[in-house]
Amino acid sequence: APLSQTEEEQTEEMTEENIEEIMDLQEMNFTVKIQPPGADIFEIQVSGQMLVAELHQVLMDHELTCHRTCFSLQLGGAVLDSLAELKSIQSLQEGEVIKVVEGPYTVWDARLHLRHVRNLLRSLDQTEAYNGQKGCSVSFANFITQKDKDQGRFCMPPEYVLPGCKDRPLTPMLPDRDDLKPPQCVQVLTMSSWNPPPGNRKMHGDLLYLNVLTIENRELNITASTRGFYINQSTAFHFNPKPVVPTVLCHSLVELLSQISPGFRKNFITLQKKRLQQHPYERIPTLFQTYTWIAPLADHRLDGIRAEETHSSHMGLDDLTAGQNRDWNEELQGSRELPKNSLHERILREKSIFKTIADFTAAATRGAESVVDGNTVALNPGEAPHLQMFIWNNMFFSLGFNVSEHYRPLEGDTAAHAAALRDLRGAQAYGALDINGLHTLGTAVIDYRGVRVTVQSIVPGLLEKAQEQPLVYGSNDYGKTVYTHQRFVELLDKTCHPLKIQRHTVLDHSGSPVELCSGVETKGIFGNDGRAYILDLLRAFPPDLNFQLTGTEHKYNEVIPKECVQYGYPRHCPHRLASHRPEMVHAFVQHRSALLSYVLTQAVIQKACRSVGSVSDSGFDIRFNPDVCSPDVTFPPECAEDLQRQRQLLWDVAAFVLSHQIPTLTYCLAHPTVVMDGATLTSELHRHGINVRYLGTVLEQLDSMEECVRLSHIKRICVSEVIVRSTKHTFRNYLQDVDPASLSAAVSHFLNCFLGSSSCLVSGGRSEEVITKRRSRRRRSRISGSVWAKLTPSDLWSRIKKDAQEYFSYQIESVDEVIEKHSLQKVSLLRAICLQTGIQVLLKDYTFESRHRPVFVEEDVMNMFPIVKHLNPTSSDASRLIGEAQRVVQRGLLKNGYDFISQAITLLTSICGVLHEDVCSCLRLQGRLSYILGHHTEAINLQEKTVISSERIKGVDHAQTIQDYTYLALYCFAGGQLTTSLQVLYRARYLCLLVCGEDHPQVALIDSMLGLVLHGLMEYEPSQKFLENALSLAVKYYGAMSLKHAQSHHLLATLLESKGDFRSALHHEKEACSIYQNQVGEDHDRTKESKNYLKTLTQQAVNLQKALNQIYCETPSACITPPKVFPNAVTILQQLNLICGIVLVPLRYVAMTLDFGI
Repeated sequence: APLSQTEEEQTEEMTEENIEEIMDLQEMNFTVKIQPPGADIFEIQVSGQMLVAELHQVLMDHELTCHRTCFSLQLGGAVLDSLAELKSIQSLQEGEVIKVVEGPYTVWDARLHLRHVRNLLRSLDQTEAYNGQKGCSVSFANFITQKDKDQGRFCMPPEYVLPGCKDRPLTPMLPDRDDLKPPQCVQVLTMSSWNPPPGNRKMHGDLLYLNVLTIENRELNITASTRGFYINQSTAFHFNPKPVVPTVLCHSLVELLSQISPGFRKNFITLQKKRLQQHPYERIPTLFQTYTWIAPLADHRLDGIRAEETHSSHMGLDDLTAGQNRDWNEELQGSRELPKNSLHERILREKSIFKTIADFTAAATRGAESVVDGNTVALNPGEAPHLQMFIWNNMFFSLGFNVSEHYRPLEGDTAAHAAALRDLRGAQAYGALDINGLHTLGTAVIDYRGVRVTVQSIVPGLLEKAQEQPLVYGSNDYGKTVYTHQRFVELLDKTCHPLKIQRHTVLDHSGSPVELCSGVETKGIFGNDGRAYILDLLRAFPPDLNFQLTGTEHKYNEVIPKECVQYGYPRHCPHRLASHRPEMVHAFVQHRSALLSYVLTQAVIQKACRSVGSVSDSGFDIRFNPDVCSPDVTFPPECAEDLQRQRQLLWDVAAFVLSHQIPTLTYCLAHPTVVMDGATLTSELHRHGINVRYLGTVLEQLDSMEECVRLSHIKRICVSEVIVRSTKHTFRNYLQDVDPASLSAAVSHFLNCFLGSSSCLVSGGRSEEVITKRRSRRRRSRISGSVWAKLTPSDLWSRIKKDAQEYFSYQIESVDEVIEKHSLQKVSLLRAICLQTGIQVLLKDYTFESRHRPVFVEEDVMNMFPIVKHLNPTSSDASRLIGEAQRVVQRGLLKNGYDFISQAITLLTSICGVLHEDVCSCLRLQGRLSYILGHHTEAINLQEKTVISSERIKGVDHAQTIQDYTYLALYCFAGGQLTTSLQVLYRARYLCLLVCGEDHPQVALIDSMLGLVLHGLMEYEPSQKFLENALSLAVKYYGAMSLKHAQSHHLLATLLESKGDFRSALHHEKEACSIYQNQVGEDHDRTKESKNYLKTLTQQAVNLQKALNQIYCETPSACITPPKVFPNAVTILQQLNLICGIVLVPLRYVAMTLDFGI
């Protein structure tokens, strides 16, 4: 359509202009000198976009200044403004000296310093990472690569990673890091009982009193004053705040302890060395908290600072604003209202938005945990617990239940639970449009201990009782009473085109027409601040008629499409909020646009537009009416024809899902993908716009495909996801009746019913894990009388079957049948259910086949962590740079693409920090380009950052982490680090076995790489095991006549040649040559190379046979000269590139470029 083409041209021109602006304004890093008090000057590299406050934080982490917190930065005697950018300081040039000047302490500064010292002393402790606190998360990439460098030349593969091994131990998943065992610097560091200082001592500058027990068993009482720290003369029972003689006053607590405790000084130096050996990406906190589903049992150490923070942390509010509540709504709306005309303004604006949303999400998570744990007072304490609402830290908390029967027309509690995510998705969509004057709320959805909590910022004035009717747009009763407002109509009209929403007219309670530009449930409210807010964005995307079986189909005389009828649609859904994903809307619009492009003449364009469902007769413009399926919404009689046409358009989308998108998905899944578990499967479904509720139909189509054997791993993952999601629904209801004191027993009992053997559970419903001799008779009686303790495996699996049929229309057999039929791993099911429900189990090797003892006991359930879903802000300028980088790389301009990615990384880092998913993606692409350009050392460094980022952001066992490990192994091999490459591949294969088992194409890729690397190290026996397993997987998943299969034969042939087994080598190479001849023809380079290699092998085999014949004839001079066929590193690297999908091709102006596929 002409209009769409014009818009695309304008967008492309605007993109090019913005990219030029970004490239022009990016500045190179420069070096400044730092002069700390009492130490030598050192240099540090900074960026012009860095704030002075950020430089302050960098110095607090630097080895020479890490023990200082209360200082200012001065340049030429002038104090630098903490909010100023370094490039805005005119006198700051390359090589300038910035002086660190000690400042006076306040109580807040002293507490911050004490907390910082405590964090330094515990900086190597991973307890907070396993507990999911303070942005800490675990990573092992640097440990694995560094450990291998310290070991010998070659490491034999562990038994549990060898092909054919059925054991799946969990303990290697989190290896014991000897490098992170911190030396003890002090025995006790805590707040003194003499706090707070009396009035007369405040007049002398006393701020806090501390108690310290050194490793020499010396008890110290320390005063924190405005000038620093010194030892006073107080004891445990006698208060004497005067300093000891001789007096030692230090501005830093670390300096004081170093002077009075030789053990502290020695161990703190050792601690610093170990801390600096960590990769910088291991020490930086993540923007959003990452949780691990398995954790070791750590010692709970005495920590007075932690205890003091817990009891005086102002209910977990932000430490920087203790004593005052943050106005989250004002912060968020104020950030969005910042100017965005220039690149500099956009960077500041997006940085503020990222920071506010991250802080809001962290505070919302703490608040949700407090609400579910019962530590927050409800607004309506007289109501039932599941109907209560809460306000905490200027945030509104509501539970995912049918409060006041509000969701009764939409199926009650189930709809209330689903509405939270629909609202979050709508807030994300409207917020991404960034319409000036239209405001959405800060929103987060937290699932914790079986309860869904929706957290929102508060509209100013909304909760004031004096304001009786704040609603000016939308409806509170699903369309029976409807309001509208001109300002909201004008604002929402701007969102109609990008969201594909049809502007429509409905009738209000008095029969008057009301114009709407959104779903009727969308509410418009004016806050006391004058801003226009929209809430309850449940209908931001068109309804899915495949799951809207309401009985109104006959009312509109509709003909259900044959594609829907063929697969048994429409079906009943547990709630009436089923809607399409935005990716599906985009795919459908693109599909209809392609249909319209066949129109060649203007004379028929009007008819063509109507045929594809366009709302305009002069151009292509598809939009959907979100209220057309709402039974309580009344439309004007003259709109009957339009309504029928709009409903038909929704049926077209429903049919499009089944006839186009799901077949496209199954076709894509038939080719190499990274689908290894439920999370990656869900991402692939969502990428095609398919909701998870279509899993039953996806499985049905997989069964009907001719390539069903090649897709057995996909089917296994789909079945596993159906089981896990159905189990999650059951587990959520199961936890509602559990007493907090019995959580560990209840969760372990549930896991035993789900994954254990039915013979280890007594018939009365009580599992052995809750009937031990150690428990008192009263406790056993209480547990046995609980509702949750009466659950049996048969009861649980009957609920799972029912839920799978209700949600996914998929029939599940019994537990033993489904596990045997689809080769499901119980350890993979354990990982999946823990990730989906927030269960954290103890790190140990579980025996699932035991028929005499339960698999899990109470002590195996370590914790339950929240599942957090939040808003995801983006950087528009960085997205343009990444898109431009991808375009120039596709044209072969690799160096230009590398430069664009570098600029995008700089931009993203300044906005959201280094540990963000977008930065990780850029590092991954930059590492790939560096490898292609021949910069192997740089590629290794970039890929190591990528792996650490993936581990810390997604998890140590995420599918993307496994793939990043494989590419790190490739780059290490190319860089000459063969044993490091081998160790990394062992790690990747182990994680792959845990996640998806051995029967998966990714295992074939890793085994081929392992076989090649072991071949390069001349370890032929283990190499042959891996290559033979890769061959069997290749023939299963790629076919007997595939090039992958031919390559596997060739790899085995080269290995067997090195072993001297020419007969077997000839057999495998003949198989490879036959496939090449059949697939690519006689004249292809692959075929010619294979034939030449066959001649070489034949000649070597003939020479060997001649020598053997002479020996048999007892010829005196006969002897066998063993053929010396050593592996060629260049040849092995070429094969590794082919396996990983990289083909290096010399170019005239660029050393190398890449092409994917073989």
